[in-house]
Amino acid sequence: MTVQNPLRRPTISLIVPAYNEEAYLPACLDAIMQNVAGKAIEVIVVDNNSNDGTRQVIERYPGVTYQFEPRKGITRARQCGYLAARGEILAFVDADTHPPAGWIDQIWEQFGAKKDLACLSGPYSFYDLSGLRNKVSRGWFVVARPLYSMIGYIIVGGNFAIRRDVLDKMGGFDRTIEFYGEDADIARRAGQHGKVLFSPSFVMPTSGRRMQSQGYLKMAYLYMINYLSIAFRGKPATVGYIDVR
Repeated sequence: MTVQNPLRRPTISLIVPAYNEEAYLPACLDAIMQNVAGKAIEVIVVDNNSNDGTRQVIERYPGVTYQFEPRKGITRARQCGYLAARGEILAFVDADTHPPAGWIDQIWEQFGAKKDLACLSGPYSFYDLSGLRNKVSRGWFVVARPLYSMIGYIIVGGNFAIRRDVLDKMGGFDRTIEFYGEDADIARRAGQHGKVLFSPSFVMPTSGRRMQSQGYLKMAYLYMINYLSIAFRGKPATVGYIDVR
């Protein structure tokens, strides 16, 4: 009989969906190479049918695995990464994030300490918003805390880690969801197989470009209405979205 080492850390695959991200992806991969690559068993970037230089950026990093998903859409890119990955835990970040030192260690710590943990997420900080704008943007996570306490789950799509066996039980990602609400859907369905933890210390630096482009109030409204729609109706409230690059 094989005896498993209880101290063995689970393997982690890091997955980065990317659509036309030649401008932001290099800084993301630089941060990954510095802070994550030596600890994750693989780094996968899913090129979601980009028509810019995204593939050429990926090819500059020999430690990164390139995957191509021809059907545009974040859930389809996530599904592609999930099917290609080998890790016991799959961590997802966006192409405009800068994964910091200690981030992957928190994944090990949280999943090691909480055997019923299905999914881990945490808030963003915004490296290209300063002063009041950054505080206003981060205020969404303060407002969301009571909802998290009431409903029991919340994640952000550019900063979460999920057990592979949980994803298997979920049947993967819901590829019928185009954009808004897809993170709430992941959290809702993962919560059926364990705890979904939103940790304030599990912070991911990211770009505030979408809020700058579309407006703070509009983005807060879209995220909130789709979160509530997923929670109470099981489907997003909106379908259309704008690519901000």
